[in-house]
Amino acid sequence: MNARRIVIHRSGSYDRLDVEHFDVPKPTATEVIVEVRAAGVNYADCMVRMGLYSSAKEYVGWPITPGFEVAGVVTAAGNAVHDLEVGAEVIAVTLFGGYTSHLVVDRRHVFPKPAALSFPAAAGIPAVFMTAWFALFELAHPRPGGNILVHSAAGGVGGCLVQLGKLAGCNVTGVVGASHKVEVAQSYGADHVIDKATASLWQAAEKIAPDGFDVILDANGVATLGDSYKHLRHAGKLVVYGFHTMIPRKGGRPNWLKLARDWLATPRFNPLDMTTQSRSVLAFNLSYLFDRLDLLQLCMDDVFTWLEDRKIDAPGTTVYALDDAAKAHRDIESAQTTGKLILVP
Repeated sequence: MNARRIVIHRSGSYDRLDVEHFDVPKPTATEVIVEVRAAGVNYADCMVRMGLYSSAKEYVGWPITPGFEVAGVVTAAGNAVHDLEVGAEVIAVTLFGGYTSHLVVDRRHVFPKPAALSFPAAAGIPAVFMTAWFALFELAHPRPGGNILVHSAAGGVGGCLVQLGKLAGCNVTGVVGASHKVEVAQSYGADHVIDKATASLWQAAEKIAPDGFDVILDANGVATLGDSYKHLRHAGKLVVYGFHTMIPRKGGRPNWLKLARDWLATPRFNPLDMTTQSRSVLAFNLSYLFDRLDLLQLCMDDVFTWLEDRKIDAPGTTVYALDDAAKAHRDIESAQTTGKLILVP
């Protein structure tokens, strides 16, 4: 079977995203082949392309096909797979390899696609909702009535964090970096939205939660981490899941001088200080949790139930052709997009 995928042979800018043809291997006994109708794009994919994503180096190396999530149709299954028929519409998660027309994946990482979701909407579900679910319900455990602050609240993960924060009964403050994103964050249910383009972030935050926040969720890195920690109340928790502001918004290549400067300026949290201040810092990288099938199943069960009950909505999507992966990367790095970006083979 002839198929197409994006392949990166060495680190660099957008020109490293090559489209190549390949023969799809036969599935092993426990694998299925998914004809991909849509694949999610995540900021981590850009980090992979730049050679900055540690798990990509550790698990795959070069060449590599980025992508963690797809939606499509099962076209073949191994002889030990008895609960998925050819033609089934599914969502699959994968530790890289998602930018492709055909994906061979272990059955344990495949889930029935909710009938109400289009393929692009379904492909945008796993990475962002797994990140938000793990951050809130495995790490932060917010209590009803608590105050949560979500950075980048109009993005894919940010929008999911806002929705799940409201589902947990919390008062959610969303932070956005441009005025056109305010309405998006509000549509996800944010009680307050701070637009950094028109307001002082921390002055506005202090008016909303004078005693500090119970949970702050931050993927910005050095730009906000220190102040995020300072604006926790006693027993507050800072959840860190990215360092986006260390990466350039244009050009597609790391600025090594800026990276070094930002690395040196990144806060180091002292356990003695945290104990005295009664504040916590929690952190994770979803790609290093790929072996936790128990958490994956719990998360997807919750998310599918909430989607079916209309307690949450899939993020809005912007669709690109597979051949336009470079444009998708350029756009997501610009920090001007909202919701999820999707590739359609």
